[in-house]
Amino acid sequence: MADGQDIVGGSLKQQIARLLEESLRVTVPEEPDVAPAIAPCQNPRFGDYQCNNAMGLWSKLKGTGTQFRGPQPIGKAIMDNLPQSEMIESCSIAGPGFVNVVLSRKWIAKSIQKMLVDGIGIWAPRLPVKRAVVDFSSPNIAKEMHVGHLRSTIIGDTLARMLEFSNVKVLRRNHVGDWGTQFGMLIEYLFELFPDGEGANEHAIGDLQAFYKASKQKFDEDPAFKERAQKAVVSLQAGEEKYRKAWTDICEISRNEFERVYQRLGIQLEEKGESFYNPYIPGVLELLSQKGLIEESQGAQVIFIEGKNIPLIVVKSDGGFNYASTDLAALWYRLNEEKAEWIIYVTDVGQRDHFDMFFTAAKRAGWLPSEDNQYPKVNHVGFGLVLGEDGKRFRTRSTETVKLVDLLDEARNKCRAALVERGRDWTEEELDQTSEAVGYGAVKYADLKNNRTTNYTFSFEQMLSDKGNTAVYLLYAHARIASIIQRSGKDIEQLKRTGSLNLAHTDERTLGLHLLQFAEIVEESITNLLPNVLCEYLYNLSEDFTRFYTNCQVVGSEEETSRLLLCEATAIVMRQAFYLLGITPVYKL
Repeated sequence: MADGQDIVGGSLKQQIARLLEESLRVTVPEEPDVAPAIAPCQNPRFGDYQCNNAMGLWSKLKGTGTQFRGPQPIGKAIMDNLPQSEMIESCSIAGPGFVNVVLSRKWIAKSIQKMLVDGIGIWAPRLPVKRAVVDFSSPNIAKEMHVGHLRSTIIGDTLARMLEFSNVKVLRRNHVGDWGTQFGMLIEYLFELFPDGEGANEHAIGDLQAFYKASKQKFDEDPAFKERAQKAVVSLQAGEEKYRKAWTDICEISRNEFERVYQRLGIQLEEKGESFYNPYIPGVLELLSQKGLIEESQGAQVIFIEGKNIPLIVVKSDGGFNYASTDLAALWYRLNEEKAEWIIYVTDVGQRDHFDMFFTAAKRAGWLPSEDNQYPKVNHVGFGLVLGEDGKRFRTRSTETVKLVDLLDEARNKCRAALVERGRDWTEEELDQTSEAVGYGAVKYADLKNNRTTNYTFSFEQMLSDKGNTAVYLLYAHARIASIIQRSGKDIEQLKRTGSLNLAHTDERTLGLHLLQFAEIVEESITNLLPNVLCEYLYNLSEDFTRFYTNCQVVGSEEETSRLLLCEATAIVMRQAFYLLGITPVYKL
């Protein structure tokens, strides 16, 4: 390897990439734009990482009078031109020019020790954005949150947490359905229950879902009520005080219901509902009209999208606005007022076509670049259905969708019963805190560990199992590590300052390398918007730790200090992964 300075900072893969960038500049100066192609080695016997540029470069250089006579000499030159670095222990060439890189045990140990002293924040990924909007949860006012909202809420929260860990300013937006024609019906029904407008609160109204259904039934069956409800919409949109107050009361009751769910799940959101963007719609549509995007079709105002059979309707034939007009106004606001560089929408996969059309319209307007990998950019994070164990959409016996609050409370109660049955000496406070952490964590993890685009089967039995890839198993693994450190009787904070790591055993090195890959896993997970990547990493980490602990005595061994530090590093990474997944770690199970 050539002489050079050691390169630090960023994920492990980014650090290796920077070394390879220097080598590629020297090896093939005629190809200045080539990016390092790096992947973990499939077989750890050959190395830790592999550079796969040689084949691609040979296809470009072949027949150009190059000095190279095939991909293998290119690979050898890339290896020889790598700058000197304490990161790398050795390199070798395999097959048609693959460069296998083995990282230095000493450097892995040193990097983990630095994290132990400086904190897990130094392993945060480095992303090319500083400001993002994550639009998630987004229930409808006057309707209960049900299990269908679970996926949007917890997937969106996890994506927001990963971005925040990566030092991105995240605007967590709850785009609630708080505007539209249904409010005429709800307001008019509220006036029937409370003619003087007083006393309209959640205690008086009771079950919001029942209130919504009763008003809908009356709307469908009573023509006079329907006419009054339609007039109420006009009065609300005109800003009449009586109607605005009734609308505000209904919204507030709903918010209190939503907050019961968010409090259980530990979710932070800022509401900017449909009503917030309503005043911006006329101006935004005028901008689109000036660009020649809006046309008239069958009395409606539409934007035609190439490749789609139906246009994007932005003003209905009756002159009313719709989802598309609201979404366009919200996007304009987020780009121009909130200065977002990345806007992520978390909804079910059934809305994919709507987002495709809406994003294409924004590109035609020049609001977004034509290339998807340029900024500012938008992404629709679609997810599948939650199914019952019968393979059908998850519902209660009465065919109603399950209320999310009831579902979460059942998970907590089942978990509490299992803890009591285990027979440990629990205080009431410990039981409450642990059953909530494990019960809610189990529900979240059972969802997040699946590829979000697929449907998943909701099963309390599976998610609350302490075996296999479950939150219970992982939380138990963390509690066991905490117990090992506690049993040693050593001051772990002092050991961080005075002790040192030595990864001599193969299982120590394997665990250490896995810990060091945390940043690139978070980066991959957020870049591809796939939380299951982080879940898989966390499960594999717990398996690596089990192997290490089985084969390497910790307490009472000659290597006790080093191995306790490795235990602590594992616990820290597990806790950070739990945090990113919205799960509260426990120290006793």
